[in-house]
Amino acid sequence: MPLALIISSHVAGSRVGASAQATALVQFRIDSMVVPTVLFGRHPGWGVPGGAPVPIEVLEGMLDGMEANGLFGLTDIVITGYFASAAQVRAAARAIDAVREAPREGAASRKPSIIVDPTMGDAGKGLYVLPEVAEAIAAELIPRADVVACNAWELQKLTGADARDPQSAMRAARLLGKPTLVSSVHRGAEIGVVLADRKEAWLAAHAKAERSPNGTGDLLTALYAASILEGQTLSYGLARAVGGVAETVTAANIWNAPELPIVAMGARIKQTSPTVRIERLA
Repeated sequence: MPLALIISSHVAGSRVGASAQATALVQFRIDSMVVPTVLFGRHPGWGVPGGAPVPIEVLEGMLDGMEANGLFGLTDIVITGYFASAAQVRAAARAIDAVREAPREGAASRKPSIIVDPTMGDAGKGLYVLPEVAEAIAAELIPRADVVACNAWELQKLTGADARDPQSAMRAARLLGKPTLVSSVHRGAEIGVVLADRKEAWLAAHAKAERSPNGTGDLLTALYAASILEGQTLSYGLARAVGGVAETVTAANIWNAPELPIVAMGARIKQTSPTVRIERLA
C-alpha cells in the first residue's frame, strides 16, 4: 500500500487540510501519516476557529518518531500545505530531505514525490499567513518540490506574473521550472485548473458553481497526488482530479452541505466528470 506523509492543518469540524486529504487518499488505497501544523475546531472562514498552532517541538518530535521507526524510507509521497510559523516550514524542509535520503528496499525503492501547496492566500483575501511564513515557503519548499500545487493568486505571488487566465497561468507556471498545478483560473463563465510543465500544458475547466465550500484546493492536491502514484499521464491525472472536485462541489450544492462531502462521494472522486472539459494549451 502506498504511503503519504501530509504536513498541514488538522481542522476537526471542517473538511479541509490534511485530514480531508487523508480521507480522499483512502479511496485510492493510499495510507497517510498526518503531521498537523495547527489543531483547529473549524475553518477560520466560519469565524474564530478554536484550537491553536502546534508547537514546533511537538511537530519536530512527531517527525523524529516517524523517522526513528523507518517510516521515511517507506514514504512514497509528501504533501505540504498550511503552516503557522516559519519554523514549521523549515522543519518540513528537513523532513523532505530526510525522506529523500532514507534507505529504501524492494517495493519501497521508488523515488518519493514531493507536492508543495504553497498555502499563502487567495484573490480577494490577500496574504493570510504571516509574511515570514510565505517567505519561508518560497525559499525552503518551492525549490524542493517535484510538483507545485497553488491557486492563481499564489502563483502570481511566487513569480510576480499574472496567472488569472489559462494562457497567463501556463506562462507563469513555467517560470517555476517544474510541473505546476494552478487552480482558480478563470475564462468567461468557466473556472478551471491549468497543469503545465516544460513540454506540455493542459486546462480542465467547468462552469462556475453557485458556491464552493472551503477545501477544494486541498482535495484537488490529494486527487492529483493519487494520479502521480498511479503513474497517470498529465492530462488524465488533471481531468480526473478536477472531475472529482467538481462532482464533490456539485453534491455539496445539491445537498446544501456546508462542508465538502468527501466521504459521501466515495468512489465518485476517483472518476472523471462529464461536466469537465479538457483541452491542450498551445
